[in-house]
Amino acid sequence: MPKALLGKKVGMTQIFAEDGTVIPVTVIEAGPCTVAQLKTTEIDGYNAVQLAFGEIKEHKVNKPLKGHYKKASLAPHRYLREVELEDGEEVKVGDVVKADLFKEGDLVDVTGTSKGHGYTGLVKMKNYAIAAKAHGSKYHRGVGSLGSIDPARIFKGRPMPSRWGSDRVTIQNLEVVKVDAEKNLLLVKGSVPGVRGSLVIVRKAVKA
Repeated sequence: MPKALLGKKVGMTQIFAEDGTVIPVTVIEAGPCTVAQLKTTEIDGYNAVQLAFGEIKEHKVNKPLKGHYKKASLAPHRYLREVELEDGEEVKVGDVVKADLFKEGDLVDVTGTSKGHGYTGLVKMKNYAIAAKAHGSKYHRGVGSLGSIDPARIFKGRPMPSRWGSDRVTIQNLEVVKVDAEKNLLLVKGSVPGVRGSLVIVRKAVKA
């Protein structure tokens, strides 16, 4: 089986260890995921599996996806993502991967899309200092001087106001604190990227 699962971030809570220590955890609804397609070295040049997660109604997908799911004899799903498959692992279309893929104490890498903060200035995004407020300058949060006069251009790499957030972020080596196989829930120590209800990919830690 692939050492990865698609899931949904439910939210954060806390649990108590046996010694009374409070552990902050993120609850992830991990799976069930169904194998929708296999990628092989002979045909595609690499080994991977395509996992489907979150069953939805048929009218919510377009015709190409309907044909894709029909070929795999699956109901339409909201998410389709590829995950790497290690050599020697035997998987076939239709196999189901559930939360019991991981056990308590495992280390995982969780990938998600970070929260978006919109178009943001440098004071908030890069922790720039606020300019002097004397004499009514009204330029307290401005960028300031952008470059020297001689080249008459701005050098590459100059921090500028821009979009902040909504990036693909991976948090590594998070510990699985608890697994609820019946409800397909993983409790992972610490925080993971994304808003509540967003898609996350839970993988076996590569640097464990």
